[in-house]
Amino acid sequence: MKSERQWDIKVSHYAQNTINPIRQVLENLNASPNPNKKLIPLSIGDPTVFGNLEPNNVIIEAMVESIQSNKFNGYLPSNGIESARKAIAEYSSTNNVQVDPKDVIITSGCSHALEMAINVLAEPGKNILLPRPGFPLYQTLCGGLGIGMKYYNLDAEKNWEIDLDHLEAQIDPSTVAIVYNNPSNPCGSVYSASHIRSFLEICEKHKVPVIADEIYEHLVFPGHKFTPIASLTQEVPILSCRGTTKRFMVPGYRCGWIIIHDKQERFGNPIRKGLNNLTHRIVGANSIVQGALPKILKEIPDEYFQDCISLIHANAKICYSITKRIPGLTPIMPTGAMYIMVGIDTSYFPELSSDLHFVERLMSEESIFVLPGKMFGVNGYIRIVLTVPSELLIEACNRLENFCLRNVILPSNQQQNGQPPTTPAKPLPLPLNLRESVKVD
Repeated sequence: MKSERQWDIKVSHYAQNTINPIRQVLENLNASPNPNKKLIPLSIGDPTVFGNLEPNNVIIEAMVESIQSNKFNGYLPSNGIESARKAIAEYSSTNNVQVDPKDVIITSGCSHALEMAINVLAEPGKNILLPRPGFPLYQTLCGGLGIGMKYYNLDAEKNWEIDLDHLEAQIDPSTVAIVYNNPSNPCGSVYSASHIRSFLEICEKHKVPVIADEIYEHLVFPGHKFTPIASLTQEVPILSCRGTTKRFMVPGYRCGWIIIHDKQERFGNPIRKGLNNLTHRIVGANSIVQGALPKILKEIPDEYFQDCISLIHANAKICYSITKRIPGLTPIMPTGAMYIMVGIDTSYFPELSSDLHFVERLMSEESIFVLPGKMFGVNGYIRIVLTVPSELLIEACNRLENFCLRNVILPSNQQQNGQPPTTPAKPLPLPLNLRESVKVD
């Protein structure tokens, strides 16, 4: 008997609404590199792209030992093996926070940790507060599930601190969590302990738990300090999401973790059980990396981390120094992470209608690829990645300067006040003592 059913295959709501804003913009980018100039990509936060930030030898040795031991070839407990969870607990403990291995869940990268944290706390009809500017993946993870998204502003005039009044105004009875990111992507900001305490006071007042994206932990510049949010509260329950991607320079290893901080047991058994249930979706994270974690987290010398930070900090000073002198651009000096946000005053560039248009033209004319602020929820900015070799960053910044000076038209009041002419400055050379010579005022 012939079936009357017709072919009618539909995409699922989950797939249709799982949208990565970065990929969405990139796929519709109306620009190609200038064929006469080498492309310099300053867009994606992968510190391994140029090969100047390599993993420490301890990581390589640990991975080889893990493989050769033949102990980690099979399925492991879905929440992670005891030795790896114990190593993470010891690595993450401080004088103010003692982490128990039972409070650690190993995930397939920090992105997976964030996904699990969101999934366990939210569902359709509820909402989560997200930072703006913020990492676009937060939207991706919420959108597919039909979770409501509300945004709280970060204040550029205060080095991207949280606008606490705006944050509090966004909380409503359906708010089930606040996503908090420190150090920040895309802003490169690092919050002071006093600012974090003020944030936590609001969370405690309104009884809202925190999903803390702390993947850039300890990746802060001299004179600043990373303060784990869990070290400053006894009351607010926190799911801290971290991993090896950024500090250890191995994003491809896909190793992350959630640390459950719940001193008053407000999450209770249902949240813990829910998180463990969610680990069954992938039947556990990479076993070889878990086998290597104890050695990786204990034996890498501090000098390695300091060298990585010194390179990124030097690049931040270079980029800030050059972009600060360009008419129409206002850089905000970062204090950590791997990025700098540069403001664009479009009144200086009347032919460039938006930050996206600016990025497209920059790509077409100078083969420099940066990301527009639009991708992170704000207009009038570009984000520049700082993990490239210094000589390439200088070349990129000089090309950016030349591009701006070709396209700038100074406002009439500045022309009358004798502002400098719009001719390209002499490219900044790369002196041997570059990192000491570039000053930030």
